[in-house]
This record gives sequence, C-alpha cells and structure tokens, in this order.
Amino acid sequence: MAKTWISMYLPPDINPAQASIAYGSRALPKLNEELQSDDLRTRQKALMALCDLMHDPEHVYVAIDIGCLASLRTLLRDTNHVVRIKTTEVLSIMATHNVGRDGFLKHNIILALSHLLNDPQPACRQNLHLAFKHLSQVPSGAKGIVHSGLIPSLVRKLHREEESIQATLLDTLAACLQEDATEALSSRVVPFLKEKLLSPNDTIRCKAARTLIAVSIPLEGKKQIWRYDVIPLLVHLLQDQVEEVKANAAGALMYATVTTEGKYAALDAEAIQPLLGLLLSSLQKARLNAIKALTMLAEAPEGRRMLKANVHNFRALERDPSEAVQRAARVAIKVIEWKP
Repeated sequence: MAKTWISMYLPPDINPAQASIAYGSRALPKLNEELQSDDLRTRQKALMALCDLMHDPEHVYVAIDIGCLASLRTLLRDTNHVVRIKTTEVLSIMATHNVGRDGFLKHNIILALSHLLNDPQPACRQNLHLAFKHLSQVPSGAKGIVHSGLIPSLVRKLHREEESIQATLLDTLAACLQEDATEALSSRVVPFLKEKLLSPNDTIRCKAARTLIAVSIPLEGKKQIWRYDVIPLLVHLLQDQVEEVKANAAGALMYATVTTEGKYAALDAEAIQPLLGLLLSSLQKARLNAIKALTMLAEAPEGRRMLKANVHNFRALERDPSEAVQRAARVAIKVIEWKP
C-alpha cells in the first residue's frame, strides 16, 4: 500500500526572477550573452543572477575579462527602470573590489554612470552614488571622478537629493576634494556645505564637516570658509551631541585658522573654551584636531595670552596613549610659551 512521506529537507531555493546559472566556467559567458538579449525578462533575470556573483572578486575579474562591463554600460541606457536599477546595483557591488575599480577606470564607466544622475528612480541614483563612493576610496578612483568633470554636478546635487543619497554623496566629495578642490570651490561648495552643517540629521552634519576639512586644505578654501562666515558655525558644532561631529568641526577649524582672518574669526567666536573641552574627548581624532586648532590660535598674541593659563591641559596630553597626540601637545606647549 502506498504511503505519504514528508521529506526532512527544505525545498530547493528557486528564484523565478533570477536566471539559472550555467555550470563552471560557462556561467559568466552565458549571463553576458543574456545581458545582450532582446527579451526584457531575460535581461532582468541575468542581472539578478549577476548581483549575487559579483560579491566574489574572482567572478568580477572574469566578468571584466569577458566584456561584461561593455554590456552593463549599454544597459545603463535601457528604457526599463528595473534594468537600470539592477545594472547600477551590479556596478556598485563590483566597485567594492579593487579589480572592479580598476575596470571602471579602464572601461570609462564613470561617465556612463553620470548619465543617470537625474534618473527618476531614487534606487538607481542611490546605487550610482554608492558606486562613486566605493570608487573614490582609492586615490586613482577619486582622481578619475575629478578628471571626468563631474564635481560641479555632484556639488549641485547636494541640496536636491534625498538625505540618504546626500550622505553617500558627501563621502564621495570628501575623498575627491582631497585630490583637487578647485572645481568644487568654483561651484559654491562652501555655501552648500554650510547649509548641511545646520541639518538635524547627525550623519549629514558629520559628513558635511568632514568634507569641509578637505575643502579647507587649499588656501582658496580657507579664504572661502572665512568669507562665507562658516567659522562661527564650526565653533558651535564643537559642542554638538555627536562626538564625531565635534571632531570633524575641530579638524575644519584646524585648517581654517591657518590664515590670520581665520584665527581672529575663531577667536571672535570664542572657540578656545570648546576646543579645550575636546582635549578630554574619548576620540583620538577629536583630541588631535583640537590640539592643532588651539596651536593655530596660539600663534595670535590674543590666543596665546588666553591659553597660557591652560598649559597644564597640554602637559597632561604628553602621556596620551597616542604618539601623534603627544607630539602635537609638545608643539602646542612650545607655541604657547614662546616669547618674542
């Protein structure tokens, strides 16, 4: 007599929206062929499967070698929004690997992605900016974005994009502007960043202050930070509830106070007391940035007079666990105790 048996094993994990992957070395060539198919469903399924495979750098290497990037570049202009979203997702995953970033630069993917900066689909733009963020984490990638002429467009997007995308965009700008901030400074990046420093979103404030550090490295950046009256706002952020925001604000002040105008703007905004408070921060970066900013202020006679009574705070930091903090504290003491 026949009996009904219930299997102890789970049913096979079959995703009807994903293409079946061919065996062994045939897998990626078959998917590349399907990416070029005239059938919309086939293209979508191939992209779904490719998203899974691209987490492995070996698969990324093979995909680039067989010409997948050329197929993906074509799909970025597809009329179907699902295809564009999944294509940008594949590229954002590939950009997390060194071999993928090298492929981006070699196959001109940066400009191809830039055509989707105004795509109506937020998910598509989010993936695009994720790809740029990952690419900018290496100097060659940051230079590639700068040399592509995209910085003015990325700066303008700062006040138009959704908050989640703005955070990713600020990461990209912070990395790229360390390479060259010239185009950004010509595109009013400082007023845009000043606006972001007022954001109620902790992440946006933190990343805007970090981007201002990169902006303030060149002399023109220092001048603009003073000219657009950003220094009082940075001083205000030294008392922010988020420790990382305070650390980045101190870092921006460290550069901005190199100029005479910057020094006196910070002194007028009463920056010394909140900076002294940061010397006790649990964040090494915050302590280091605060010491260096105070050292800059001590170069002004007024700043030196105010800091003489606080030399003991710097001497305590000569025993700090961080050697960088110890060195900075010793330099600060020399500047504060200097006599003409």
